[in-house]
Amino acid sequence: MNDTTTSEQTTPKDNRKLWYGILTVLLLGTWCYIIVDKSKTKETIVQKDTQILTVSTEKDSIQLAFNSASLKLDSLQTTNTKYQGALAEQNDKISNLKREIGKILNNKNATLGELKQAKAMIEELNGKIDGYSAEIDRLKGENKVLTTSNAQLNSQKDSINAEKQTLQQTLTTTEAAKKNVEDLASTLHASNIAILAIEKKSSGKEKQTTTAKRADLLRFTFDLDENMLAPSGTKEIYICVVGPDGRAITEGSTFMTRDSGAKAFTSKVDVNYEQGKRTPVNVDWKNGTGKYQIGDYKISIFHNGFKIGEGVKTLKKGGLFS
Repeated sequence: MNDTTTSEQTTPKDNRKLWYGILTVLLLGTWCYIIVDKSKTKETIVQKDTQILTVSTEKDSIQLAFNSASLKLDSLQTTNTKYQGALAEQNDKISNLKREIGKILNNKNATLGELKQAKAMIEELNGKIDGYSAEIDRLKGENKVLTTSNAQLNSQKDSINAEKQTLQQTLTTTEAAKKNVEDLASTLHASNIAILAIEKKSSGKEKQTTTAKRADLLRFTFDLDENMLAPSGTKEIYICVVGPDGRAITEGSTFMTRDSGAKAFTSKVDVNYEQGKRTPVNVDWKNGTGKYQIGDYKISIFHNGFKIGEGVKTLKKGGLFS
């Protein structure tokens, strides 16, 4: 009886030990899992940190390369603004490439693949910038050649202008000389100059006289000789009369001579001249006082400012029956 009771009481005690053992094993397993899992998590975190660091470092490196390329490009564009028109197409391509690279670098979550793409585009950008620089050098060379050519052309132009000016001056001088020769050549000449003292009878008849008291007017006759260079048309002929007292007979009118300036004239007549033909001219002049002095009346005939003829008429003192 006592042995049975003791046996029954011992059995539950052994079960607790078993459970304790099981719990201990489970607890140890849990801790092992936790430790392993934590180790794996830590490893993952380290890997992610390493990846982030790698991405960040790569991005910084690419950003530096991009900044360097941009600075080089800005320097080229700033110092070569006069070539921008010729480089417009390249500028557009470079701007588009810079914009694409900027998008990737501004993306905080850019992947290594995207950064690799940006790196490749920066290499392309640098290539385009080198080509851009080479094109600028080529344009500078062409511009230098053009500048030299332009300087030569300007020098030639100045030389030609100087020669032209000399020729123009020579031409002007020649034309002036030609005009002067033509002017001289076209000046008419008077011949067969005659001065008649006319007495007018009450009947209206006219009679030549040599006495001053009988003279009612003086008649000047002359011919304008043939001249093949003088064009047909109206010619202004000036007649200047100087009385026996040595004074010019005039009403105050003057004309310009070629050698002595203004000169008083006695009478002016417009003659209708025909080129190459002799033209007779008759001019009557009457003294305003109606009286004529005794002595010599000298006349000078002018055309084109030149004296073309002259003559003298002497009026005598009349006798008792003259």
